[in-house]
Amino acid sequence: MKPILLDTNAYVELLSGNKSVLKHLETSACIYMSIFVIAELFTGFKTGSKEKENLSVLNNFLSNPKIKIINATIKTSSIFSEIKHYLKTIGKPIPINDVWIASHAFEYNSKLVTFDKHFQFIPKIEIWDNF
Repeated sequence: MKPILLDTNAYVELLSGNKSVLKHLETSACIYMSIFVIAELFTGFKTGSKEKENLSVLNNFLSNPKIKIINATIKTSSIFSEIKHYLKTIGKPIPINDVWIASHAFEYNSKLVTFDKHFQFIPKIEIWDNF
């Protein structure tokens, strides 16, 4: 099975007990977590009342050997520029962090697990089918 990249909202859904997300994680040999997803999670934790608890849960999740944290590279930046330019030319901007996350999905040839439909504006991105 193709590796997956977990979007921020998919991680939140996983913690909420979403069985479809859990099934994708259980059946995938490799799960990527973009540094941009982790940054969004950290930001969300800061605005809530359970920051330490949420950090602990996330750190436990990230300790799973199937989870691989990915950082930005020159290649990520190049892919980002292509996606960002394309979305601008078609008049369909999406949040900047989502452009980075999509760039990671392409760079790591992975299926994006997300609930954000705006990723569908990006040609050839592979998105899971459980919207």
